[in-house]
Amino acid sequence: MLLLLVEALLALVLLIFIVWWTMFSGRKQGEVPGGDTRETPSGSAPPAPPDHEPPRT
Repeated sequence: MLLLLVEALLALVLLIFIVWWTMFSGRKQGEVPGGDTRETPSGSAPPAPPDHEPPRT
């Protein structure tokens, strides 16, 4: 029984390590400050969708 608990704990630690590694391995300072800013590459907001459909011809 003790062996099963040790094995489960080891699996949990391994899972936490893998998640941590994939989240922070590419960033030198951890998370990017300022959060998620969804701007277009030009720096302006994306265009609003049209209010109605264009007339069909």
